[in-house]
Amino acid sequence: GVFTWSEWAAALAAEIKRAQAAGDPDTGETYYLHWLAALERLVAEKGVTSGETLARTKHAWEHACERTPHGKPIELQPQDFR
Repeated sequence: GVFTWSEWAAALAAEIKRAQAAGDPDTGETYYLHWLAALERLVAEKGVTSGETLARTKHAWEHACERTPHGKPIELQPQDFR
């Protein structure tokens, strides 16, 4: 209920258009990167969270992924946020 379907469609379309203008060939391989960027932009614009918190959490996930052996569940720990 944070945003409507039409807001989502417009945000995703705008993100894809931005990526194409920046040189993305739109082969389908980057679709989910555009999907994620659109979602991040919407939640920041709607005040659900800040861009800073999104970046911090993304970094934490990357750190957790790096230390987690393949096939094991990824679990965020306090040190991932440092």
